[in-house]
This record gives sequence, C-alpha cells and structure tokens, in this order.
Amino acid sequence: MKMVMAVIKPFKLDDVREALTSIGIQGLTATEARGFGRQKGQTEIYRGAEYTVNFLPKVKIEVVVDDSQVDGAVEAIQKAANTGRIGDGKIFVLDVGQAVRIRTGETGATAL
Repeated sequence: MKMVMAVIKPFKLDDVREALTSIGIQGLTATEARGFGRQKGQTEIYRGAEYTVNFLPKVKIEVVVDDSQVDGAVEAIQKAANTGRIGDGKIFVLDVGQAVRIRTGETGATAL
C-alpha cells in the first residue's frame, strides 16, 4: 500500500476529487494548508497598502491506495491539478506499513 499525498491549489480540489473517483478511488482526506515553494509568496494590495503574503493557501490531499493504483492516482492528480502556472503543487508517494478499518477490524488492502 502507498499513501499518495498532494499539495494543490484550493480551487482544484473538486477537479482532483472527480478525477480520483473516476478511476475507482473511494475516499480521500483533504486538509487546508498554507505554504510556499519557488514563488515565495506574493504581493497584494489592500485598501491602497501593499503587503506580502508569505504563505499561500493550499490544500493537502492524502489517499491510501493499493500498489496497483498508485500510477493511476498520481496521473489523475497531476492532470486534474495542473494549471500550467507556478504554484500548482507537488505529489509525494510514501509507503504505508499497515491499515486497519476501525469499524470491522479489516486490515491491509481490504481496509481501504
């Protein structure tokens, strides 16, 4: 099992969710986050005063999938979250040692 974690722009969340459900992924966790990468924040003007926003709003998505679904999940996220502009985000793939469904006690891939 693998955890696919992606940090994306907030307005792309629904597109990514739809892309993942279309390939058979049944659940995901989305968390509001703030961060910066190469763009190092941005300058904005509010009521005539200019200020710098160092941490931009992002959404972190976490999906645990069977090894056979990893490539499809990464590809679906990449296509759905892509705007072609700086700050589109990143995707990380991590190993998952164990998963347990609390309600039934199922373990491993059947718990997903």
